[in-house]
Amino acid sequence: MASNLLLALLISTCAVILAIILVRAYENWQGARPRGHGLDRGVEPLAFLFCRNQLADSTAPARALLDILPGESEWQRLMAWVSMRLPETGEMLSQLEELGKVEIGGDAVGETRRLHVLIEDLGDHYIRVILRDPTSESSGTVVDSLTLAAIEGELDMLRNTLDRSPMLAWREDGEGMVTWANSAYIQLAERQCGDQTVWPLPRLIDLPVRHGNVTGARRAQIEDGGQTLWFECHHRMVGDQSVGIALPADAAVRAERSLREFVHTLTKTFADLPIGMAIFDKDRALQLFNPALIDLTTLSAGFLTARPTLYAFLDRLREARMVPEPKDYRSWRNQMSTLESASASGHHVETWSLPGGQTYRVTGRPHPDGAVAFLFEDITSEISLTRKFRSDLSLGREVLDALEDAVAVFEGNGQLATANSAYGGLWDVEMKGSLIEHLLHWQKAAGDGPGLQALRDAIDALSFGQSARADHQGAMAGPSGELLGWSLRALMGGRVMVRFVANTPVRLTREATDPRHVTALMPEPVAPAASLGVAPAQIA
Repeated sequence: MASNLLLALLISTCAVILAIILVRAYENWQGARPRGHGLDRGVEPLAFLFCRNQLADSTAPARALLDILPGESEWQRLMAWVSMRLPETGEMLSQLEELGKVEIGGDAVGETRRLHVLIEDLGDHYIRVILRDPTSESSGTVVDSLTLAAIEGELDMLRNTLDRSPMLAWREDGEGMVTWANSAYIQLAERQCGDQTVWPLPRLIDLPVRHGNVTGARRAQIEDGGQTLWFECHHRMVGDQSVGIALPADAAVRAERSLREFVHTLTKTFADLPIGMAIFDKDRALQLFNPALIDLTTLSAGFLTARPTLYAFLDRLREARMVPEPKDYRSWRNQMSTLESASASGHHVETWSLPGGQTYRVTGRPHPDGAVAFLFEDITSEISLTRKFRSDLSLGREVLDALEDAVAVFEGNGQLATANSAYGGLWDVEMKGSLIEHLLHWQKAAGDGPGLQALRDAIDALSFGQSARADHQGAMAGPSGELLGWSLRALMGGRVMVRFVANTPVRLTREATDPRHVTALMPEPVAPAASLGVAPAQIA
């Protein structure tokens, strides 16, 4: 019995030992197998079959790759994608017809490129392309579907965003070769190369790094089919590559060109103006002036081009005796401060009577952002003409007042234009009002006699452009009962002059007893005048 138990224990021990040996042997055998071999058998390669550069067949992973690549035909999209990673692709393709098969990339030890391309010419215009990653040991590793979907969704969003952007975006390696570009860059490069995608893509804009990692924005232009395209370019370093961003700047360039033309037009206009102009910025430094300012102020062009301040400008004017002579310097400074503040707050005008006899009108106007513009206008001739005109008016008034006859002039609309002192003294009336009002005053002061009625008739004849008598003159009773001779004379502009002469000798015509035929002996007859705008009914 004991021997049987010992035998069973021995058999069990041997079985366990044998099982352990078999498990270790199996593990060693499994470890000696190439890694991933079992998974690779279920993973399809990226293989493409082209006929006359048209896709004839492909594996599912190859089709998935083509679907996400931008471009026109499948061959161009695939070759562009490969050329971005292997720049020698174009050169190797030129040798395909001679060699029959080319391999791009490498499996050699120490090779760091993660793409190997096999291109075979199968004859009858058939070309097979096989892609693989020689450095990957987990090409068949199963990835979580949610993670993969998130990665692909974000990638698709970024790609669509860049491809639909109007800006140009590209990457360059250390040798200045374009390794990646967005759709806008590729389309512009294709137009430059005759609507063909050629890799590596040409450098449309040369942006050398000037200040380490970051360069300031600069303008660049590209000729595209006879049209000039302008871009605002930026450059950044990302690792050992550089990234270029070119924003469209056509609208900004057009606006700047229009502004320059407008400023040039204004400059030419200001140069021909006889009015001196000086524009000071918010810091009161001279920014703009025209040649007339030099002529009016006698300041040198060198001083003005040095952009003096407003107070330095005014100090120089004072030294040149081109400002009104002040009583003292403090009052002059206060006056200039008042001028500056008033001009900055609103429209301000001053008249400067200069020591040399000239008279300037100085106008200050506020401009946006606190700027102030001053206009200097020589009004010496205008002031002289105004003074002469006033002097002539004064002389005419003195001559009119020196006449013994009472004279009144009425406008074409019937309003009193002027009258001398003799007229005011005779009728004791204010020097204003209409002809109707003056007729009523004459009637009230002298009575409604035949002589006044004859004067009304003569006025009616002048009002309608016709004359009832050859001469517009007659006699009437005065305010003191004396006999007054009256006459009407037509003046330019429809005006009429009424003159009253006291102590006038008379002659009797037809019936001496009829006062309607009493006529004063006046000098000369007067021609009819234009309408006075007075109706007969109004006079009556």
